Amino acid sequence: MMDYAVQSTDQGLNISLTGRMTLIDHDKFRAVVDSIERLNGGICIFDLRGLEFIDSSGLGMFLIARDVAQPKGVDIQLLGAQDAVRRILQIAKFHTLFKIAP
Repeated sequence: MMDYAVQSTDQGLNISLTGRMTLIDHDKFRAVVDSIERLNGGICIFDLRGLEFIDSSGLGMFLIARDVAQPKGVDIQLLGAQDAVRRILQIAKFHTLFKIAP
């Protein structure tokens, strides 16, 4: 099960994700998307250092966040993905959709 924390910054949002991000977390992730919807421009950084696993549903949740962020002028960045999560992001070619930082 995934947990999250949303922190507002001068530039936008920092969102920390921990645990396992799977289909069961879709409703919980809706609150994260709602936070992004309230932004007008800026940067939304997803801190993935505590995320242990992500499945295809979790990838889809990031795409939903991106679809909400783009019309609002919000840049989404994925930060600190650990080995297993980083591999899945690479396989899904997320580097073509998001800025991914170590």
